[in-house]
Amino acid sequence: MHFPSLAASNMVPDYEVKLLLDPDMVLGSDHKLTPTVLSTFAMPTKVTKMNVQFLDTSTEEIYNTGWSPRLRKIEGVADFEETYKKRYAITGGDIDAALTTANNEGFDSDTTKYDAQIEWGYQKLTLSISRGMDLPGTSRSRTLMINDAPDKFDNWLFNNWGTDALAVSRIFGPVFAKRSIGTWSGLKLYIEVWPIIDAAGTGTEYIVEASFKTTSRTTALSKHDGMIAFLQGKGWFLAQDSLKTQLIMDRY
Repeated sequence: MHFPSLAASNMVPDYEVKLLLDPDMVLGSDHKLTPTVLSTFAMPTKVTKMNVQFLDTSTEEIYNTGWSPRLRKIEGVADFEETYKKRYAITGGDIDAALTTANNEGFDSDTTKYDAQIEWGYQKLTLSISRGMDLPGTSRSRTLMINDAPDKFDNWLFNNWGTDALAVSRIFGPVFAKRSIGTWSGLKLYIEVWPIIDAAGTGTEYIVEASFKTTSRTTALSKHDGMIAFLQGKGWFLAQDSLKTQLIMDRY
């Protein structure tokens, strides 16, 4: 007897809540987190430095399809970290519909090399599916990203689309960010300070982003709302969604 093969189920994501803090309220004149913020979240004064850059063509051909190839170097880690990330917008808070769209494009529960994550901002939700690799930093960004391009990225629009675009890519960045690690409400909390060229191109705009991760959708929702209320109580909350990657693509 012949049984039709069942389609694989949707990927099971984890959740990363990302909320913006008001830089005027949480950063000192030295553009570092104030002692009050550090002590509130039991954060040491020591920060972890990160250097981040994206690769794309001048017309942002890759970004415009929802992909972001990123190189990141974290202080204290010998190797570069490469990530190929595909984003799906979530409309009306319907997480499962976005997971189904991704499934239809080949990202399903049988996909072992990619991770699904719901990025949960102030009001905006995004599904990101990414494949990361740690590699030695001996080679140039372009060569690294071309040599290690996964097939799903490379053949997204047509065969070798991704590597062809990377071959004529340029760097968007680099941005030197600083990360502090502490705790809030029993969760590990990260606060990152990103200095990004301002819209005029003459100064610096500081993006301050607090984030935590959880595998539970219920926890993500309750702690998302709880953290907003907590930050509002301190006068630290910035009621906007983070557009970090978009700003870097626009301004570099």
